[in-house]
Amino acid sequence: MAALPTQQPQFMSNGDRRTHPKDPLIENIEYDQIVVPDKKSWKNLFAYMGPGFLVSIAYIDPGNFQTDLQAGAQYKYGLLWIILLASCAALVIQSLAANLGVVTGKHLAEHCRLEYPKVPNFILWIIAEIAIVACDIPEVIGTAFALNMLFKIPLWLGVLITGLSTLVLLLLQQYGVRKLEILITFLVLTIAGCFFAELAYAKPVASEVLQGLFVPQLKGSGATKLAISLLGAMVMPHNLFLHSALVLSRKIPRSVSGIREACAFYLIESGFALLVAFLINISVISVSGAVCNSSNLDPKDLQSCKNLDLNEASFLLRNVLGNWSSKLFAIALLASGQSSTITGTYAGQYVMQGFLDLRLKPWVRNFVTRCLAIVPSLAVAIIGGSSGAGNLIIIASMILSFELPFALIPLLKFTSCKTKMGIYVNSIAISATTWIISSLIMAINIYYLAETLVTSLRESHLKIVGIVFLGFLGVLAMLIYLASIAYLVIRKNKDGSHLIALTASDNRDVVNGHGGESLPREDIVNMQLPQTRNNNDALD
Repeated sequence: MAALPTQQPQFMSNGDRRTHPKDPLIENIEYDQIVVPDKKSWKNLFAYMGPGFLVSIAYIDPGNFQTDLQAGAQYKYGLLWIILLASCAALVIQSLAANLGVVTGKHLAEHCRLEYPKVPNFILWIIAEIAIVACDIPEVIGTAFALNMLFKIPLWLGVLITGLSTLVLLLLQQYGVRKLEILITFLVLTIAGCFFAELAYAKPVASEVLQGLFVPQLKGSGATKLAISLLGAMVMPHNLFLHSALVLSRKIPRSVSGIREACAFYLIESGFALLVAFLINISVISVSGAVCNSSNLDPKDLQSCKNLDLNEASFLLRNVLGNWSSKLFAIALLASGQSSTITGTYAGQYVMQGFLDLRLKPWVRNFVTRCLAIVPSLAVAIIGGSSGAGNLIIIASMILSFELPFALIPLLKFTSCKTKMGIYVNSIAISATTWIISSLIMAINIYYLAETLVTSLRESHLKIVGIVFLGFLGVLAMLIYLASIAYLVIRKNKDGSHLIALTASDNRDVVNGHGGESLPREDIVNMQLPQTRNNNDALD
């Protein structure tokens, strides 16, 4: 690659367009931040640690535990390939989200507002908000299950208490959210260690596990439903908005080498975090599959396996933890739900700020989201009890899978657009891989919708007129879904560039009235979790 001119910025932003007139790209930072030194060193990796791990929390939340447990209990190791596919897809997709923020200085929701007309932008915002609520439902129910196991609190009352628990947790952040996150991570990894240890007792057949990982199979509509739930629980739409925004908190050198290093280290960090999440999900499915499909299972545990949910799953750890199995599982479940809720709250902030240029205080935002999630959770907990609440988690995860294309397609379009990404645009190989992944996800969703519609109509006891009417509505809904996806795929990106001015690494001339280091975004840092370092703690 030819050397860049030393006196000219490589890219200029389109009229120095800012997200908001009061949100400048600033040079003199007076708040806590992480500064990345402008020199090549593996030590720089530690400055980039954080966003990937915060995002990975969503991959081991109560929704994941619920779908993993049912997948193992019902289909043994037959759906492990979905976890492998989803984890690989997540690594590629999350790295693209990070690259979009690093290169352009704007996160995904902001790009959508700048790119799409008002009506499509508003619809995409509504879809993103529904995804955040759907993600919050498993966390509400998971926390309620945890309270039930710890204190014998009725499920419906636990749902109500959960609405206040996260507000208290947000207040505790002023005492050091990093310490809180370390504690939460420790608890989640503790339960992961227990499942790893349980593998020694469950003794899953290695050849069957490998076959489940590398031989795709879907046996019946029930397996397809769980496969969609696993995909939705793993690759969440709101995570794309979250990751593209979290990376804007780092003060990185605006040079070719600096941006390349940031993209590479964010990929490494995300890879390590997602590998941990992958191993946890694999271990949960393997333990559930081995225990629930054992030939010497006692009748009580066999009954639990038939309707396995978070409230009944602690018996899987009995060999490792004994009578403490339910307590420790409940603590980890509580930690998982609460930590996921914190990241979900900030994702909601970024979505609202990006799509609507509107910001709310975290506690207000959390209160609104929690109210929307509590209503269906409370109704199902009262009417359907533990089993109904578990099924609601599966449905919420399916909603996330159906909504994924409406965040994924814009991300793929933006990161494949040269006017937005410049020399950092996706390669042909990356573009082909990501479009194949997204096509597979959409194909599974459409297959399930079509299969469910045909099965429902075939088994319906309605008269022919009612069947035809319902069939017409079902086909119409599918056509609208497909047309919406097609609009996002076919529509051409705008020609305007959103690139931040970029200078060569040896150039410190003023760019757009500010220094060569244009990040972090003050509005993003102020909205985000407090940082671990300040200016005096920059890496040497």
